[in-house]
Amino acid sequence: MTPQEEFISVYTEKIKRGGADKLLEYLKKSDFFTAPSSTRFHGAYEGGLVQHSLNVYYCLKDYLSRPRTKELYGMDYSEETIAIVALLHDVCKVNFYTVDYRNKKNDETGVWEKVPYYTVNDTLPYGHGEKSVYILSGFFYGDDRLTREEAFAIRYHMGFSGTEDKNVIGKALEMYPLALALNVADMEASYYLEGSVK
Repeated sequence: MTPQEEFISVYTEKIKRGGADKLLEYLKKSDFFTAPSSTRFHGAYEGGLVQHSLNVYYCLKDYLSRPRTKELYGMDYSEETIAIVALLHDVCKVNFYTVDYRNKKNDETGVWEKVPYYTVNDTLPYGHGEKSVYILSGFFYGDDRLTREEAFAIRYHMGFSGTEDKNVIGKALEMYPLALALNVADMEASYYLEGSVK
């Protein structure tokens, strides 16, 4: 099964909220399944974004299933909530990257060659986590809108590596344990499962 097929399988099995079908069609028409997850760090390759989204999903499920996590934080979230926040936390990266070229010396031949690399072309400069919440709010609305905790989890999934005031981040993570859990899952996927592409 390809990462795209796996993503669609998990998505359609777990996410039943109104608007989910239209959101999936939007993702299929976008570059979500071919985009990288970053320009040079984790998932900096074609299809890196969908693989990262799946990795975060499995890391979050694992983290939330640990008895100690449930005991400490009283976390007990639906399969739908887990799928929404993990699979869609980086929807802000849809149509965000473009391919450009630069010269690089071939170590074997000594000849300079044009090589492709990813660069950012942000056509909707609305931040990171908040942009994901904004996009999702166009599909999940009314009674099917994101819950407050889902919205905060997606908004603050970057944790303290975000650029906003650290006191605000700390307060959000304290008030909404799902935000902390998603941050842990995102960091585990980014740094331990995926790592940097050299």
